[in-house]
Amino acid sequence: MEPTKSYPGITSPISLEGPKPLDLKLSEKMEEAMRPHGVFESEAEMSHRMEVLHKINTLVREWIKDVSRQKNNYPEDKIDAFGGKVCTFGSYRLGVHTKGADIDTLCVAPRHVDRSDFFSSFFEILKNTPEVKDLRAVEEAFVPVIKMTFDGIELDMLFARLALPQIPEDIDLRDESLLKNLNEKCVRSLNGCRVTDEILHLVPNQHSFRMTLRAIKLWAKKKGIYSNALGFLGGVSWAMLVARVCQLYPNAAPATLLHKFFMIIHKWNWPQPVLLKPLVHENKYNLSFPVWDPRVNTSDRFHLMPIITPAYPQQNSTFNVTLSTRSIMTEELKDGLEIVSKIFEGKEEWAALFEPSNFFQKYKHYIVLTASAEEEKDYLEWHGYVESKIRLLVGNLERNPCIKLAHVHPSPLGPLNESDGEHLCRWFIGLTFVKIENQNQNVDLTFDIQSFTNTVHKHAYHINLMKDGMKVEIKHVKRRQLDLYVPQKVLLQSKKAAAAQEHRSSIGNAAKSEASQTLHHSRSDTELVRSNSMSVDLSEEISQDAESSRDSVKSGSGSSSTSKEAINGDIRKVISDSPVPTDSAMQSPNSKREASPTGSESPVKRSRSQDDQNVLGSSMNTGDSALNPSRKREGSPLRAECPVKRVKSEKDASQAAIESPMHVDEITPLKEEEGSEAEVKEESEEKPIVNQHVKRLPSADVPDLMSPQTNQNLPVQVIPNKNIRLKLK
Repeated sequence: MEPTKSYPGITSPISLEGPKPLDLKLSEKMEEAMRPHGVFESEAEMSHRMEVLHKINTLVREWIKDVSRQKNNYPEDKIDAFGGKVCTFGSYRLGVHTKGADIDTLCVAPRHVDRSDFFSSFFEILKNTPEVKDLRAVEEAFVPVIKMTFDGIELDMLFARLALPQIPEDIDLRDESLLKNLNEKCVRSLNGCRVTDEILHLVPNQHSFRMTLRAIKLWAKKKGIYSNALGFLGGVSWAMLVARVCQLYPNAAPATLLHKFFMIIHKWNWPQPVLLKPLVHENKYNLSFPVWDPRVNTSDRFHLMPIITPAYPQQNSTFNVTLSTRSIMTEELKDGLEIVSKIFEGKEEWAALFEPSNFFQKYKHYIVLTASAEEEKDYLEWHGYVESKIRLLVGNLERNPCIKLAHVHPSPLGPLNESDGEHLCRWFIGLTFVKIENQNQNVDLTFDIQSFTNTVHKHAYHINLMKDGMKVEIKHVKRRQLDLYVPQKVLLQSKKAAAAQEHRSSIGNAAKSEASQTLHHSRSDTELVRSNSMSVDLSEEISQDAESSRDSVKSGSGSSSTSKEAINGDIRKVISDSPVPTDSAMQSPNSKREASPTGSESPVKRSRSQDDQNVLGSSMNTGDSALNPSRKREGSPLRAECPVKRVKSEKDASQAAIESPMHVDEITPLKEEEGSEAEVKEESEEKPIVNQHVKRLPSADVPDLMSPQTNQNLPVQVIPNKNIRLKLK
């Protein structure tokens, strides 16, 4: 008897079926469709990257030798043994980097080399190196980094000092013993390499994983949902989502994995976490670093889309995600699933998946955020600083009761003409407002925007970043005014993408209506009578189907299921088999408010999260308790079978409403006095989901600078923005 093969992941695979000839053919076409977008590098470009890494590694080793001679007076025969190494992580280490992409590197040094040496003596060495351009150090960042362009390749270099006298050449950074006696900055710097190596270790087929991840990254960048700093998902988060799908289908082809990715992630029941391996709270080295766990850490309960890193200490890589960005990504995942499904049916080509976003045609109102500086060196620092604070502006706009959605475009645009100046960039935020029928709206965004500009200028002065010429300006423009800020080429691409999307939706709607008409005419009166007679026992048949689907899943995980019901059953099983219990701890206040209807809604209306829960089933419970959480005695009638009580008067009706088992928020209170027609319509308007959340805690790096009031003692002049007031018809 052959031993059973073990697969990585917190659950067993859904299917072990290998690729079919159609899957391999579609995978080849997918690779061909990605080549025009600069996804793959040539051999010459790859060799050039290797040369750059070799040069920077030589500089690091020579610098460690110099520090050893100057600080510690070590003998020459021992200096060569100290070692030192430059490790890579991120997209380059995963093998999915694109043309012109940067390289994330980590400088690993022995214990006698300090971080202050890295930002002083090594920084001076880089400054005197002729191949180095655009050199700048960000020592005050959450993860301190040196940014540069080395011989045409952008490099981001972190620093970590290990508690070792020597750094061996074959060191494995996944070893948890290396974290002993390290400070938090070194642990955070090591985390990038440790997470990347752990992802590659937990993936069953690295070739299929890399090809699928290339397609997902290209799709996310084209759709404008690729940016960790702006509240979307970064490269590591997308990689972990793809890795989880690869664990569920270890033998599938890249095209099949891409289809399964959209199918599973689109239906994922957030805020349930995505895990590549079980959470580890205790280790044999007695390390006490905090690990993501909403049962222990109160702040973890507010994370909307948790994707947990696999390396210790396990953390959430998507803590910047907001309600707006999550809804935007969910909508894009839904569109991606429709396109890939049509590709497998032969109705679409892969080029349709990689079309650019229609962002500049999607909204009627936009906020234009302009960051500028006079000197090039100041502009590079100012650009990165303002980009890291944009999520604060999006948060201010989300909290405005008149705004339903705030969508920031991750890719900034440069100056449109010479009058704008050379060192300037613009970010665009699309706005969707809450609509009130038959009533004009007056929206005032002055307070939200002015508080953001005050925070940016104050904190820049607080960290000694503010210099003369640095400016932040914010304006409101309508869609017809975008040609004053956006190049015509970008606008034409957006219009083309909007037209293609509208064409696909019209074809889909026509097909659905035709299918419904065909189904309506094909059903005879006899079938209608039979369906009416069978509707009495429908609930019993559904329960029997659920039991049979669970038995089929338990009988063999390796068997492939071709029916749509079996696939959905497998997905429900994967999502429900989570080791993290989340009754009240996992359900954040945001998700609770989304799940319950507002007071102005009728009991029939439900939010989107409730519909997803009905599709996926109970996400955190397994067994019979998930299907029937409130167990009753045998023979007792179900709630749906209970007869409705008859009431005779309004008093009895109100009493029956109070005694009925519906949620308290479903009961609409009676008004004692009737207001105007506009007031009644405004109160009956359904509240948007994006505004139903608890006020977020201030950012950890700016704990006391959120006040919109300007400080009179501030030596730097904060430029006030003009009043931004809109009148919506």
